[in-house]
Amino acid sequence: MKTFVTGGNIVNEGRCFKGAIVIEDGNIVEVLPHPASQTQDLNSFDEVIDASGCYVLPGIIDDHVHFREPGLTQKADIDSESRAAAAGGVTSYFDMPNCIPQTTTREALEDKFQRAIQHSHVNYSFFYGATNDNADTFSQLDGSRIPGIKLFMGSSTGNMLVDKQQALEHIFKNCRLPLMVHCEDTDIINRNMAAAKEAWGDDPPVALHAMIRSEEACLASSRKAVELARKYGTRLHIAHISTAEELELLDANHITAEATVGHLYFTQLDHERLGAKIKVNPSIKTPVDQFLLRQALNDGRITVIGTDHAPHLLEQKQGGCAKAASGMPMIQYSLVTMLELVDQRVLTLERLVELMCHQPARLFGVQKRGFLKKGYRADMVMVRPQSPWVVTKENILSKCGWSPMEGHEYQWRVERTLCNGHSVYANGKVDSSYIGEEIRFDHED
Repeated sequence: MKTFVTGGNIVNEGRCFKGAIVIEDGNIVEVLPHPASQTQDLNSFDEVIDASGCYVLPGIIDDHVHFREPGLTQKADIDSESRAAAAGGVTSYFDMPNCIPQTTTREALEDKFQRAIQHSHVNYSFFYGATNDNADTFSQLDGSRIPGIKLFMGSSTGNMLVDKQQALEHIFKNCRLPLMVHCEDTDIINRNMAAAKEAWGDDPPVALHAMIRSEEACLASSRKAVELARKYGTRLHIAHISTAEELELLDANHITAEATVGHLYFTQLDHERLGAKIKVNPSIKTPVDQFLLRQALNDGRITVIGTDHAPHLLEQKQGGCAKAASGMPMIQYSLVTMLELVDQRVLTLERLVELMCHQPARLFGVQKRGFLKKGYRADMVMVRPQSPWVVTKENILSKCGWSPMEGHEYQWRVERTLCNGHSVYANGKVDSSYIGEEIRFDHED
């Protein structure tokens, strides 16, 4: 199968230029700048895709999703959420281990791969979860198949908290893969929750979520993780960083950080409008934190942008700080939301591609993905500016059936998503017959 993608503005490695891409058997074989792209014999191709008026980006790599399979499939599953990913321009994802059973054994990890082989419509891999007593199993893992190890140093959905000092030392010492860490101090959170309940009752208003899961809780835990990482030379990746203070801990060598679309787009003031729909852990913080996180996108302190896509049923999102579940679905809207920030001049389109495509590939050692280059797999997304549309219940593909973006009008539209050269999303429809590929990794020692 030979495909010619022509007429679009290609965005790759800090450049934006008009050109064309030749795809053969799922691989990029040529990237042709204009006018050289005009000399091709179109009759020699099995498929010609006209990308005129669109920007052609590498497929988005989302380093942080919760697809809820196995064990929580009433909320989401690999089939439904990978369809939402395809519609959002996401061609590769790394899924988290806090499902049922938890992905903390090689058997549970292999089970998830087998599920994805049957049901994932885009490319996939899975984090292995750290527990208080499984660090000795890290050396038995095939590092070419997984992005890294996930550690919860703060209690969150799935109760995978690791808080014993001896266990933490053992994990940081034995982890030679990237270690992605959820950093919140549970003791501080528990004290804050007890104080809030004393003042507000058993279920304090959700507007207090940022006070309970506070900046202090995030900073204390992140500082501890950084100390351990420097002690043992661990490649620490702090997940969903949410405070300005944590940014000062990063050094871009062994200590890197992810910002999520939710923390970049919302502030705690949005709880007044959206209630618990944007209740996440760690909490969405102040406008000042949002402003400084946005600044850090451009100065190198933030390494990647992910979603922490975490669906719950809408009835589970009712209530306040104690009762409403934490987490929200965002994978279908992550790219168009960040493109909205491009329009607002928060970052450039080239920088967006760096943070959502190139850097995740570099950080985790993803093989042959994340760039529009000869020899790479043909993962790409075509987005059209000035093409308004509104999020409605009818176009939400996540199994949970709701989104905090419902009713929002976007000006950018995902027009087509190619996964390994195949149009997995086009003309507003996902090709549910297509199955993506297992991602492979080259981890540096």
